[in-house]
Amino acid sequence: MSVPRIRLDPASTIPPYEQVRRQLADLIETGVLPEGTRLPPVRQLAGDLELAVGTVARAYSELESAGLVQTRRGGGTVVAPAPQLSTEDMQEQLARRARQYVTDTRRLGVDDAEALAAVRREQERP
Repeated sequence: MSVPRIRLDPASTIPPYEQVRRQLADLIETGVLPEGTRLPPVRQLAGDLELAVGTVARAYSELESAGLVQTRRGGGTVVAPAPQLSTEDMQEQLARRARQYVTDTRRLGVDDAEALAAVRREQERP
């Protein structure tokens, strides 16, 4: 499986390594990049994005520190298995993501009914 295109915003105040890290983390956490998916080599992604190798290496390092990827010498960087969470930890993460969703939809000016309808539509997708 190939990694979806990472898009950088040169006008953003968010550093490039953080833009890369956030986009990859989102792809992993939403299941777009499932466990075992191999990420492009640091040099390749840096070249594709026209970034310094150290910039992409920092993004990968932070993903590894967060437990989202694993790097094996000679084996590259792959998406790590999802951790087995306790019910309490799962509820905590679910609440955090729900808070973020509510914040995001309110910033967009979406009312609660429309936001819930969007969730239902996504749940119905295969």
